[in-house]
Amino acid sequence: MTLSYKSRRRWSLIILLVGLPLYIAAALFVVSLFERPPFLLELAVYIVLGFLWMIPFRFVFLGIGKEDPDADN
Repeated sequence: MTLSYKSRRRWSLIILLVGLPLYIAAALFVVSLFERPPFLLELAVYIVLGFLWMIPFRFVFLGIGKEDPDADN
């Protein structure tokens, strides 16, 4: 079952406004459990975590910035 364009737009908005801040808070919490690593290692961890959050949601964000393909012209 695929999501319609409007559904993907709505879900992408929810993911960005609710899910992303929750993910950032969770990532900061997990990193704070350990002793602070060197700056470059910490930066690498945050960059990797920054890309990992979007892997499960890539199908939701595909084509969101383009025109609705189902719209009648």
